[in-house]
Amino acid sequence: MYVERTNWKVGGSARIRVRVPHTAGIEAVAVRYTHDGEQACVPMQRDRSGEVESWWSSDVPLTNPLVSYRFLLSRRGNPDTWLNGTGLHAHDTPDADDFVLRADVSYPTWPVHSVVYQLFPDRFAASGVEAATPEWARRRSWNELPQGPDWSSELFGGDLYGAAEHLDHIARLGADVVYLTPIFTARSAHRYDAATFDEVDPLLGGNEALEMLTKQARAWNMRVMGDLTLNHCGTAHPWYERASHDAKAKERSYFYFERGEDGVERPATWLGVSSLIKLNFASGQLRDEMYRGDGSIAKKWLHGANGMDGWRIDVANMAARRGAHDASHDVSLEFVQSCVEEKSDAYVVGEHFQDGREDLAAGGWHGVMAYSAFTRPVWAWLRADTLPIGFPDSFLGSAFGVPKRDGVSMVSAMRAFTAGVPFDAVLRSWLILDSHDTPRFHELVGDRDKAKVGVGLQMTMPGVPMLWMGDEIGLGGVTCGEDSRRPMPWENEAAWDNDLFEWYRQCIAIRRSSNALAVGSLRWLHVGADVVVYLRETPEDRLLCCASRAVHAPVQLPTDLLQCERMLTVLGDTPTLLGNRLVLPASGPAFHVWRLEGSGGNATAIVQMSTQSRMENGRG
Repeated sequence: MYVERTNWKVGGSARIRVRVPHTAGIEAVAVRYTHDGEQACVPMQRDRSGEVESWWSSDVPLTNPLVSYRFLLSRRGNPDTWLNGTGLHAHDTPDADDFVLRADVSYPTWPVHSVVYQLFPDRFAASGVEAATPEWARRRSWNELPQGPDWSSELFGGDLYGAAEHLDHIARLGADVVYLTPIFTARSAHRYDAATFDEVDPLLGGNEALEMLTKQARAWNMRVMGDLTLNHCGTAHPWYERASHDAKAKERSYFYFERGEDGVERPATWLGVSSLIKLNFASGQLRDEMYRGDGSIAKKWLHGANGMDGWRIDVANMAARRGAHDASHDVSLEFVQSCVEEKSDAYVVGEHFQDGREDLAAGGWHGVMAYSAFTRPVWAWLRADTLPIGFPDSFLGSAFGVPKRDGVSMVSAMRAFTAGVPFDAVLRSWLILDSHDTPRFHELVGDRDKAKVGVGLQMTMPGVPMLWMGDEIGLGGVTCGEDSRRPMPWENEAAWDNDLFEWYRQCIAIRRSSNALAVGSLRWLHVGADVVVYLRETPEDRLLCCASRAVHAPVQLPTDLLQCERMLTVLGDTPTLLGNRLVLPASGPAFHVWRLEGSGGNATAIVQMSTQSRMENGRG
């Protein structure tokens, strides 16, 4: 709606639009954009003007691969307001927070229509296939809980054959992408310490089990993504064994061997973990082995009809970065390009716990795990007043636990961490309530209705929803990510939260049936302490969403603001008409979705049709 890709290539142009309400008193609008490091600011044309708002537009040249832009608004002859990715400002703003266009990257289309289901192979399902217990492992029974302190040695016996047998559960839920945490042979249950990238761990059924899983996934119209550690490998990997025993081995250049104060050379590790040896992409040979060569690791596992469909890159924010050496952007660009060479619609997502905007703007990863743009803000808004005993004191980079913040802060953070990012990358970043690296979201909020609000946000905000196995049934996990890696209780369905499962199923169905939720723009209509209201829209599909964490003063929207003829209730309760204002439900915690149809009309028709829709759908 806001960007028309008229000549979408470097050297081409795009037509930019902005919507301005008449109540703002704006008389003139200009677009300020960048080209070759310089800036230009040109007046925009008023395309059309209705009773409520005007649309302004201008062509912007795509001089460079990345073009940033923002709008200058003038009222009463005073051009004193900027509109950028973080909102309205009465002061000059930096380019880093602009809207951006990236015309040289081809983003895969299928992810925006998908919902990702993350599973931990050792804990999802077991087929009963027997495998010898390696010396590093401690066997645990399926109905036990992870205990620690040596979490990584706990082997519960799940495998990929078992996962294939339970794809019907994922299909019933409505998810259509299976994301596997690492599957390569290693010396831990989490397998982030790969001993090889060339074979699937026999404990998981080996290469044959992966092929069976991908074939079964195709039968369910699902895709499969793997998890690759570009940042490090394990001490048992042959590369490291050769490098550590022979200073002249070619593999020596694959690592950072650094001389300490005692004069001894030691390998750099990931955050001081001695079993995870940092890879050095200054080595061209390493790049060839990992992704550039025809038989490289990245390409091998994507190859063919039963190959995987993409990768999640572990600690992507640290890959190819060490001290003064930073080749991260080069490596991300090359890696994605190599994957696309092998499979044209391959999808690559980088793990990023903090500010991933610079990496996304660089044009490498198709998206990131949106911990900063989604997880942290939602946790702070919906967290319980008192957290459960044992909940960690640290919080995704904070030493003082999960803060308590209002809806205004939540939305401000969401805007801050998506500003300066191509919207294509925002749409392909993963919306995460929790993961295998965090406690469970429902434990944080301590309330099923609040958990449902979080799910509603996850399924309706821009991005690809990713749910962690067991979220849908209320599986526990309080103290850390390892505690949340509990086996799925297939033999104890009585312990499942079936109400929560049904909510997930409904929300996923809404998400996957709406083009507006897949690719539509986002417009905030009301942002308050306890309730937020936003519109996701394309020219053909418009959904109004309302999320609240508590009972609140009713939000009232002018009916002419919605510009529709009918309002159909998709999820939740029906609003009330009060004169020329629409009064939204004031209950909470609650989540509501309404579909707006038609391009105009009277307010009475809006509410009448909404009520009729609820009765037709059995929700009245």
